[in-house]
Amino acid sequence: MRRFNHFDASSIEEAVSLLQEYKDASYVIAGGSDLMGCLKDNLWMEYPKAIINLKTIPGLNEINVEEDGLHIGPLVTLTELSECAPVKETWPGLAEAARRTASPLLRNMGTVAGNICQENRCWYYRYPDKIGGRIDCVRKGGKRCLAVPGDHRFHSIFGAVKKCIAVNPSDTAPAFVALDATIKTSKREIAIDEFFSAENGAGSTILEHDEIVTEIFVPRPQAGSASAFMKIAYRKSIDFAIVNCAASITVTDGKISAARICLNGVHNNPRRCETSEEALIGKLLSEELAAEAGELAVAEAKPLFQNIHKVQMSKTIVADTLMECAN
Repeated sequence: MRRFNHFDASSIEEAVSLLQEYKDASYVIAGGSDLMGCLKDNLWMEYPKAIINLKTIPGLNEINVEEDGLHIGPLVTLTELSECAPVKETWPGLAEAARRTASPLLRNMGTVAGNICQENRCWYYRYPDKIGGRIDCVRKGGKRCLAVPGDHRFHSIFGAVKKCIAVNPSDTAPAFVALDATIKTSKREIAIDEFFSAENGAGSTILEHDEIVTEIFVPRPQAGSASAFMKIAYRKSIDFAIVNCAASITVTDGKISAARICLNGVHNNPRRCETSEEALIGKLLSEELAAEAGELAVAEAKPLFQNIHKVQMSKTIVADTLMECAN
């Protein structure tokens, strides 16, 4: 790695001030499991001049269950979230999503905010600069997405954003979408449906450069609600998802009165399955209805030759996740 300035921030305000001082040549670090790889591989067009450490800011690593819901500090690790008894009991889909992320070592390091803010995954974009030199894909200033004519086995089945077909890699992101979370930052509160945006250059969220996540809020579920998360990966531990899915349903008088379903690993952003949700309302959950929801979830899919298998995976995982809610 090259040399850079390292600062231990004592407050959110100090961290924001440092980001503003160093502008685009600065990044924050929490767990560092994604950032350190980006630094070692010389990923970005401009190498950072400053890294601001958030772990020295007190009070950002707490999980608080209150009357209105779940308040998660941005520095809470994935292990802490997955093993928190109240989360496992009341928000099981979220606990399972955290448990299925990466390996035990990485879950001990990686933070919840880091997991939802990590950059999109593509082997062309992430190709190490030290191995044969930079590959200039469209995210690095090139003119085209190299995965389209190249190896796109794990890429988007719902088309491109700004010519790029890389997918969002987060496991916790679809769980937060399914649970209708709110992201609180140093500047504002952002509904989870508006938080992810592959339009924002190389980033995967709408966060501005000097904006820091300060809390993730998940509302308390209504009576009769259940949530679940499922993931398809080559290896159950460590691998990023080929496809993952989270769902939350509310059953009133035996019929579904509310539903939120989110797929990930299939598009640049976590993909809310709103047509599938609408098809569930007012009906009794059954295997046939769950299968119909799976079909609707991929009705607009336009896979490429090498990733057409992800369409069937997406159908199946939506149906299976809904049935897991029922269980």
